[in-house]
Amino acid sequence: MLVEYVIQGRGASEIAASIERGVASGDLPPGRLLPPMRKLAALLGVNPNTVAAAYRILRERGVIETAGRNGSRVRERPASTARGSLAIDAPPGVRQISEGNPDTALLPPLHDAFAAAVRHHDARPVLYGEPPVDPELARMARAALDSDGVPDGPVAVTSGSLDAVERVLHAHLRPGDAVAVEDPAWASLLDLIPALGLRPVPVPVDDDGPRPEDVERVLERGARALIVTGRAQNPTGAAVSAPRADQLRDVLGRYPRTLLVEDDHGYAIVDVPLHPLAGVTDHWVLVRSVAKAYGPDLRLAVLTGDRVTLDRLQGRQALGPGWVSRLTQRAVVALWASGAVDPVAVAAAYGDRRDALLGALAERGVRAHGRSGMNVWVPVADETGVVARLLHAGWAVAPGARFRLSSPPAVRLTVSGLTACDIDVLADAVARAAAPVPPRSYG
Repeated sequence: MLVEYVIQGRGASEIAASIERGVASGDLPPGRLLPPMRKLAALLGVNPNTVAAAYRILRERGVIETAGRNGSRVRERPASTARGSLAIDAPPGVRQISEGNPDTALLPPLHDAFAAAVRHHDARPVLYGEPPVDPELARMARAALDSDGVPDGPVAVTSGSLDAVERVLHAHLRPGDAVAVEDPAWASLLDLIPALGLRPVPVPVDDDGPRPEDVERVLERGARALIVTGRAQNPTGAAVSAPRADQLRDVLGRYPRTLLVEDDHGYAIVDVPLHPLAGVTDHWVLVRSVAKAYGPDLRLAVLTGDRVTLDRLQGRQALGPGWVSRLTQRAVVALWASGAVDPVAVAAAYGDRRDALLGALAERGVRAHGRSGMNVWVPVADETGVVARLLHAGWAVAPGARFRLSSPPAVRLTVSGLTACDIDVLADAVARAAAPVPPRSYG
């Protein structure tokens, strides 16, 4: 029963804001049951429809959930609580391998690329009313997509992959719709879905990507969208294999109205081929960010998809930011044209570190995953204990809780900052931290 926190307001937005303040302050903790709508309406002296509207606003924002006659309660993890809050701060002397950042030594210098973009701008400034996508960027992006077998479609540009995914989901889905998402999955994606008022439905992942039988199960139960990471899946390193892609296409072919979102997270940093699923359903997109290979601060992703989806995305984008800076787009063109990044060398650098760590862990009897990309996923029995013991040993790793919905406990290790000298030291520390803790004797 709600006694500690007094909900206030006369209008639906005021009531919703009052409840959200209570959630943010902790006065309404996760799991707290809210008053029945009629009871709260009587307390506030408003129409029950006003409280119903307030609760609906909060459900759409992912703050509360309603279970029929069991009432409405604060979500166990409200959407306002970012999974990033589960990050581990590394004290002085502790190696930080939890943040998922690329190796800065493998990122290209940006001075010449932006200088070229500025010269291009000075010669022909971009003004209002011009196309949102630089023609040369669109041409180069489309050529690369063609070479990877991605179906034909227009090209759009967004401020990173998450911006693209948000706009695509918003273009087709409504609050309350279910979205099938890999489990474990990218933490920011798991924050985004409930923040849009959507319901994430977990799909287990193995080294070859989402399991087809589980995808079929959630689509049969009404999931409106499926989000798949083609390569370098974060956090497990999974990559959709050719046989798995065939199986997933077969499943999607039976549910053609599914919105398919593919995130090519391994673009330009992995050496495993892309096996796109795109084109099987009526509405689809494939997204590629430049963050991991060229620099996170560029905040640029390109995507292609069916024309209806791209038209909706760009139409809504035009009403907001309008476009992604053409200066940034031209800088990316200069980076691509100059070959500033050698994808083969970058993939080899990350692959060597990842494979070395996987091998060292296997020698110590530790099971781990990491088929592609810069992360290694280590299943553990006691996630909290392993994180704490590794921190004590000098390693800050990411707790699996940041990435999990219903999958078992694990920790994520990012290999991008490791050297050959680090591998055995880290593997020893992981093996010790993951080992069963012997029972204490008090005799």
